[in-house]
Amino acid sequence: QVQLVESGGGLVQPGGSLRLSCTASGFTFSNYWMYWLRQPPGKGLEWVSGINPSGDSPYYASSVRGRFTISRDNAKNTVYLQIDNLKSEDTAVYYCPPRDPRSPVGHYDYWGQGAQVTVSS
Repeated sequence: QVQLVESGGGLVQPGGSLRLSCTASGFTFSNYWMYWLRQPPGKGLEWVSGINPSGDSPYYASSVRGRFTISRDNAKNTVYLQIDNLKSEDTAVYYCPPRDPRSPVGHYDYWGQGAQVTVSS
């Protein structure tokens, strides 16, 4: 059974920080690229960040570069997203879908329930 469990979301003030975690099971985690995507309320999915299987090549959308940091711990089957200097436009449900490296960019193999991040005063 494939499971993706996102956690660490919540209500935070602008300028605050939080760390999202995504723990995976049911597939060979260390063979997969991992991503963070988000869906703001009433909008479509937005690609945020990605990291290669070994964890030494992170990628970021221009809108979050400098504020977000992606990392992974393959021994724990977990990928993280550290978010600093939160802005109201970061409000969204955050997902951590994996991609088999043999699949094209933009194809995601599994989905969890997501973690809600709300940035408000």
